Amino acid sequence: MQTDHLAVEKESEVFNAIVIGSGITGGWAAKEITERGLRTLLVDRGRMVQHRKDYITENKGPWEFALRTRVPRDQAERDYPVQRLSYAFDDTTKHFFSKDSELPYTTTAGTDFTWIRGNQVGGKSLLWHRQSYRLGPDDFLSNLRDGEGVDWPIRYKDLAPWYSRVEKFVGISGNADGVAQLPDSEFQPPFEMHRCEQDLQKKFRKQHKDKHFIIGRAAHLTQPNDTQLALGRYNCQARDQCQRGCSFGGYFSTQSATLPAAMKTGRLHIASDSIVHSLIYDKRRNRIAGVRVIDSRTLKQREFLAEIVFLCASTLGSTQILLNSANKHFPNGLANSSGVLGHYLMDHNYNATAHGYLEGYQDDYYSGRRPTGILIPNFQYKPELYQKHYKRGYQIAGTAYRQDWRTMTKTDGIGESFKARLQQPGRWGFWISAQGEMLPRHHNHISLHPSKKDNWGIPQLEIDCRWSDNERLMMEDASETMQKMLRELGLAEVTGETTNDKKPPGSAIHEVGTARMGRNKKTSVLNGQNQSHDIPNLFITDGSCFTSSAVQNPSLTFMAITARAAHYAADELSSGRI
Repeated sequence: MQTDHLAVEKESEVFNAIVIGSGITGGWAAKEITERGLRTLLVDRGRMVQHRKDYITENKGPWEFALRTRVPRDQAERDYPVQRLSYAFDDTTKHFFSKDSELPYTTTAGTDFTWIRGNQVGGKSLLWHRQSYRLGPDDFLSNLRDGEGVDWPIRYKDLAPWYSRVEKFVGISGNADGVAQLPDSEFQPPFEMHRCEQDLQKKFRKQHKDKHFIIGRAAHLTQPNDTQLALGRYNCQARDQCQRGCSFGGYFSTQSATLPAAMKTGRLHIASDSIVHSLIYDKRRNRIAGVRVIDSRTLKQREFLAEIVFLCASTLGSTQILLNSANKHFPNGLANSSGVLGHYLMDHNYNATAHGYLEGYQDDYYSGRRPTGILIPNFQYKPELYQKHYKRGYQIAGTAYRQDWRTMTKTDGIGESFKARLQQPGRWGFWISAQGEMLPRHHNHISLHPSKKDNWGIPQLEIDCRWSDNERLMMEDASETMQKMLRELGLAEVTGETTNDKKPPGSAIHEVGTARMGRNKKTSVLNGQNQSHDIPNLFITDGSCFTSSAVQNPSLTFMAITARAAHYAADELSSGRI
């Protein structure tokens, strides 16, 4: 994937479209819009990362790193105090994370927020965990049914064909499970459950008629189709090196899929190292005329012009741009006549776990490093299924594993016999964790700090977001429920933990909200096509558009919403309505 020739040369050009951000949503916007015939400029604040060429740690063994893939503690604490909290952060991946010292933000007194960022072309599509699930019909009705937040202006049927379009291109491994609250995708063959998981699944089905125990669905190729092969993508090799970048294209990323597809059209241009300062508003036409950017290397200011603009800079990034684009017509942030811009920030809650040991299976092991585990879909997905003391529900994910030297070094032992034991497989364990829904609350919000700025003179974000009693009660119930499940399945030494004080919002890296969709322009920023109520040529399709978080990993829905909005925008532009 050679991209040097795509760099934009003239600022005076007026593009048909500008896409801000090149992660999961920005890549999809660029692909869909260019394939509709629009000359498109993809703008990203980060450096260019080329597929294969820039995966600088791929295939290296842990012995090739000074501290066996660990980042020196003083460096991690100095440069990455927040980023190091990510599951994907180590010495093999740190070049795909932003230094916190270079991108500061603040939180209000008494609150905390973990903002994980990957500022390069491709964004966090190089780092995501690739779990891919549709929202179900009930997820689009939850706000309406229980009165929390505003009603989604779309329903499952509106998004279903776009889910299918996206899935066929991305490649989703999974099984057709027939779960009403978790609709099936367009699947490639699933990864196999371990034998002990298959046995647990059989027991679970007998014990829980209202719940399901399925293999996790992941954006990994197991049987590539012609489209994927034509892009140079091949089967997942189950190496567990995904966040280093995958030259096989075995998992979906901007670099492996949407960017080369957009490049094939000959209509894509890229402005990397271009930090968007604000959007240019034409008050006479009530349109966005373009974007103002700052070159991160030279600090030169530039302006790029276009007929339509797609904001795909991430939930917090897109809203920060809108807030910093305030003017006398929109004094509280561009396209914010409703006053809700920045509010209703949500994330998933990971603060409940359970664990136990399985007896037997001493002759069983597994081949490779499977990129997914098992999933128990949300079984509290509508009000009549809620617990009495809190609203909404959670899904449960986990995996069976066999102890090895890494886990057994923490067990008791000494001397030659202990060392010999570390060289043999240990017991089978089974670990599960809840992923709970966060209610949309006006108080959870972001704003621009009144005085603190970043290295480019842009006001820092100040974040005020905290768990409510609803989320705390949910996690306490989840931990108890999961421990009970494991005991009923016959596991030994079952333990559980609730960690509400350890993992603040942002820890799941599933932040959504802050520029929500809605039917009423007085209570929302976007309409049902992800189009600004206030400014018709502005579209926002990243997580900021969500009106509720549901419990599923959100990235597949980001993609489907973006593809849908891109086609709508292209139709509106060609018709002359915007």
